[in-house]
Amino acid sequence: MGSGSVAYRVTRDLKIRVHVSELACCALEVGSAVTRGLLEVEDTSHESSRVEVMLISGTVTQLLAPLVVAQWDRIPEPKIAFAIGACASSGGPYWDAPTVMNGIQTLIPVSGFIAGCPPSPESIIESICQLVPTS
Repeated sequence: MGSGSVAYRVTRDLKIRVHVSELACCALEVGSAVTRGLLEVEDTSHESSRVEVMLISGTVTQLLAPLVVAQWDRIPEPKIAFAIGACASSGGPYWDAPTVMNGIQTLIPVSGFIAGCPPSPESIIESICQLVPTS
């Protein structure tokens, strides 16, 4: 899981700050969003955020669950969370494993579920922009 030290901004709305819980392959799509110009690595010259967004991707196990919650707790308000892909939304193909959480909604409040295995970078950014408050 990433250290949470890198934050991103949505290029079409720089007031949306994005944090990524990098647990599996869907996190690679966030990297693709950067190379496609949909996200940019945050620099200190940006104005303050309108909203903080946490993207949770990958299989969350009982061992990782406290780390996801701790990362969520470190993000300032106002904040929203998205489950990216099948694993974060429902446990994915590992749903019946005894150590796998069947979705992150039992750990933190989730504002949206982004379908796919993995979802495209464009669908991730489009979902964020549709569900983040505009004012």
